[in-house]
Amino acid sequence: MIVAVAGGKGGVGKTTVAYNLGAALDAVVVDADLGMADLPRGRGPDLHDVLAGRAAPTEAVRHGRVSLLPCGRSLAGARAADVRELADALRTVASRAGDVIVDCPAGLRADVGVPLAVADACVLVASPRRFALADVVRTRELARELDAGLVGVVLNRTTGDDDPPVDALRRTLGAPVSAVPADPRVGRSVDDERPMVSASPDSNAAAAFRSLGDAVRTCERERGGHSVSSA
Repeated sequence: MIVAVAGGKGGVGKTTVAYNLGAALDAVVVDADLGMADLPRGRGPDLHDVLAGRAAPTEAVRHGRVSLLPCGRSLAGARAADVRELADALRTVASRAGDVIVDCPAGLRADVGVPLAVADACVLVASPRRFALADVVRTRELARELDAGLVGVVLNRTTGDDDPPVDALRRTLGAPVSAVPADPRVGRSVDDERPMVSASPDSNAAAAFRSLGDAVRTCERERGGHSVSSA
């Protein structure tokens, strides 16, 4: 199953949600932000190389606590990458790995549409601040146009001072809304390569990511196990 993690704005924590959801599902996490990659790169080929025809998708997957298909960070690599090859690359990884979590670019740029179009479902990430929620509604509209089902909405970095309109958002988007509490360990989890579900399994944040993973599994069962990648 291919799940796209998207959000209307940068800085809402899409990458940390994608990384920790990947850990909860034992999935491959793909950094699909060709211009502003966030996942640790390491050595070897990356998504730029795959989309430029210099490496096979499975060759670029780096295994560790969370399996990653990282993206390069050079301007030359981004220019050489052909975004039209992304859909086939994601399907190839999904055919081998089973589950793929795609960390989408921020905003509503054209390259956000490719992973949303190929995904079986999506998870939307938003700040709990009321002024930021309109962006996630616009992203949901794009996902609906591209026939990407919605697993749920994550309000990231919530605190006791936040009062997000959870019920209104749930009614508007027609999907569960969950909160990941503010926790400095979540913010460090990607750079430290210490996903919450294994590094801090008893934390509220880890429980939130496990719950989100369960929602993905439920979505997969409801689809009858037939994902776009295997259609």
